[in-house]
Amino acid sequence: MAAIKRFFQKKKLDVKFKKAGEGHKLTEERQAAPRPTGQMFASGSNRPQTTADAKRAGEAALARFESEKTTKDDQSFQLARVRMKKQMEGEKKALEEAEATGASYREEPTRVVQDSAPVLADILFKCPEIGPVVLPKMEMEAYIHEYLLGSLAEEPEMTSALMIHTLNKNKDKVKVGIDTLLKYIDNILAHPGDEKYSKIRVNNKAFQERVASLEGTHEFLQSARFNVTELPFEDHEEQFYVMSTEDSKEEERLKNLKDVLLAAEPLRPQLDRALKVFHASGSASKFVIPDEFYNITPEELKKEQQRQTEAVEKLGMLRTKAMRERDEQRELRRYRYALLRVRFPNGIMLQGTFRTVEKLQAIHEFIRENLHEDWMPFQLITSTGQKLTEDAMTIAEAGLAPAAVVNFSWDPTVMAEIAAQKGKTQEGNYLKSDVIVLIQSL
Repeated sequence: MAAIKRFFQKKKLDVKFKKAGEGHKLTEERQAAPRPTGQMFASGSNRPQTTADAKRAGEAALARFESEKTTKDDQSFQLARVRMKKQMEGEKKALEEAEATGASYREEPTRVVQDSAPVLADILFKCPEIGPVVLPKMEMEAYIHEYLLGSLAEEPEMTSALMIHTLNKNKDKVKVGIDTLLKYIDNILAHPGDEKYSKIRVNNKAFQERVASLEGTHEFLQSARFNVTELPFEDHEEQFYVMSTEDSKEEERLKNLKDVLLAAEPLRPQLDRALKVFHASGSASKFVIPDEFYNITPEELKKEQQRQTEAVEKLGMLRTKAMRERDEQRELRRYRYALLRVRFPNGIMLQGTFRTVEKLQAIHEFIRENLHEDWMPFQLITSTGQKLTEDAMTIAEAGLAPAAVVNFSWDPTVMAEIAAQKGKTQEGNYLKSDVIVLIQSL
């Protein structure tokens, strides 16, 4: 792990990461995060706007609703999702319209200003290990890929190990591939200088299935000083990865290769909290929720209306515990993200974005890292009076998705002690000075 930390510390100081953007003070006006150039980083956040032609196409499709049923495309499905969010009663109609038309239009994006509610940005991600850049998830994954490729020449062993862990999503296959590579190295260590263990046939079935199928393995073998060479095999020649006799006797280097391969961990995009601070406002509970917050599959959408129509029947029948739990799980899986506002006694609000599967502990940590008095215990209470004390409970289980306002207060026991000793309670600023300067009107 120490080697990995040194690797990232060195990379962060490298001049190439100037493209990630200059640092800035929190007192300065924030600029949009820089985006890498190149086709692989083309933004996927631009959405088509409704045109007059598209609207006319939709109206014409509705007119022939009874006679036509076509397969809806991705954009019409997105339209159904947005309508579901706005009004559950209109789901069935929206879905039928989409199925009937198959049109390639959609309504205006939902991220618009309504009343005094703020516009929400796209869901953004970061990867602190490689720099301060904040991007949509697909672009951040591409940025990580480019970062690894750019680091390969300087740190081939560490970078290729990171590539194996990062660029392959199937954890089981990654484990099998790494175990196989470790076995190759162990065999060389056990038989230094033996040519039998210093070469790997490229077309070997086990090698192809376990190693060659993974990204980064070729680069790792090269960093381990295997060279691709044509060698006789049976009655013809085939390609082999071959390590020289001299290189196979370097015990310390081979052991270091094993350590690097075992210690490397995947570089994954992390959800950016998108921290915001707002003045006291009567619009605290008004939210504009992007449709990216929803996690509804096509199958679930088709069945959603049927479940709604069956709700009345369910009320009239005795439901088992298993039936209730099944419905609860469906509801918990409905959202991917949650937008939370923490309201302090002086009315100021701290806002952050979370995954619904994160624990309540994540909210407490987010608040604490922004508090001026970060050592003092506090409590969070929902608008219904529920205290959020079970850190192991997920945000979805606590009913905070897709958006909620929770009220902050210092722990009353501690406040009573402070009042007894100082003659007054903790008042004034709740947030750090470099956080409060970000305050804006809601």
